[in-house]
Amino acid sequence: MSTPEERPNLEAALVLAQVARAKLAAALDRPQAPGAGDPRGWQPVRKRPREPKSKAAKKAEPRRQRGRLEAAGRRRLAAGQSRRSRPRQNRIGNAAARRDARALSRERHSNAWL
Repeated sequence: MSTPEERPNLEAALVLAQVARAKLAAALDRPQAPGAGDPRGWQPVRKRPREPKSKAAKKAEPRRQRGRLEAAGRRRLAAGQSRRSRPRQNRIGNAAARRDARALSRERHSNAWL
């Protein structure tokens, strides 16, 4: 048998938990001290003000998008000129996988007992 001193006191544990919760809430509500190299202090990413883009960054954005669109156009043109459509080309390489799947499907749907 355990003695009363060894048994945990539930009321004391509850009081300690409430005190810890109050301390944590106070620490979270208090504004954080600024970190190294961060003059505004710590803030969650979603609440930080956006950094203004430089002129060079603004001009580089459409250039990158134009490159992406041109590459997509070249892919589309090459796919249209090839003898097989792109989805069919992708399927041809998977013939072995299709055969395996077909065999497994036959086995699964058959009513033969092993």
